[in-house]
Amino acid sequence: MQALIDVILPVFLVIGFGYVGRWRKLISDDQVDGVVWFTQTFAIPCLLFTAIARLDLGQEFDWRLLVSFYVGALAGFALGFGGARVLFKRDWEDCVAIGFVALFSNSVLLGLPITERAYGPDALAANYAIIAVHSPICYAVGITAMEMIRNRGGRMRDTGRAVFAAMFRNALVIGIALGFAVNLTGLHMPGVVDQALDMMVRAALPVALFGLGGVLYRYRPEGDFRTIGYVALLSLVVHPLITYGLARAFGLGTEALRSAVITAAMAPGVNAYVFANLYGRAKRVAASSVLIGTLGVIVTGWVWLQVLP
Repeated sequence: MQALIDVILPVFLVIGFGYVGRWRKLISDDQVDGVVWFTQTFAIPCLLFTAIARLDLGQEFDWRLLVSFYVGALAGFALGFGGARVLFKRDWEDCVAIGFVALFSNSVLLGLPITERAYGPDALAANYAIIAVHSPICYAVGITAMEMIRNRGGRMRDTGRAVFAAMFRNALVIGIALGFAVNLTGLHMPGVVDQALDMMVRAALPVALFGLGGVLYRYRPEGDFRTIGYVALLSLVVHPLITYGLARAFGLGTEALRSAVITAAMAPGVNAYVFANLYGRAKRVAASSVLIGTLGVIVTGWVWLQVLP
């Protein structure tokens, strides 16, 4: 219970400030959109850029960590896609969007602060290793699947062009790519630039959590509850169980195990709704799954903190 109070509830209180602020009309939808735009376009890309630029790639990019996490994530996508088609009789494009919701854990806005509060800032290296390839892998899977279905009977070259263009319009992917460029080239960043980036980084998570609260108020659940419950089960239970089992089987170290499982146990991220909105498919399922899943993390996150060493 102490872990719930000390680690998880402070994160959800910040989300709650944004939710209540929008509910009580202290902040408008346009202002919430401005907060989200700032974090998604500037603050979080700066966070990811600095984290990747300073990461020890040789030490932290452990194949056991990445396989454990991403096999679970891809299983979520496959089960979400298949369940949407077989159980809920959705059309093929809806199936991709629903699969993407089960694929995309909220690795930054929930995974980072909960891991940091539970185990300290020095425990985040494995989180950043997962995050470094999270958006590229998830968007590559989702966009490729959607474009292949939408371009049935068309040329593969057109599908490839659409995937590439969508990937590199994403600010998170750009921030990650630039971080890798600095890391691999050994480029030295001037001290004044480092200080400016650190200021942006300190703002990223609390401002993003506040904005997430405002977004969640806007997209309250309305129907599709069986589908939403199914997606929440995949995100909060199936993904972390697969990750935990594989990580233990591979003999993954304690810190990496914690980061992998906690990140896997997070609710679908807001990017799941962004993807659904981009294609105009299963938007209600995506938005409501983010809200219901985020509330569910209060319970499931606490359970995993008790299970992990």
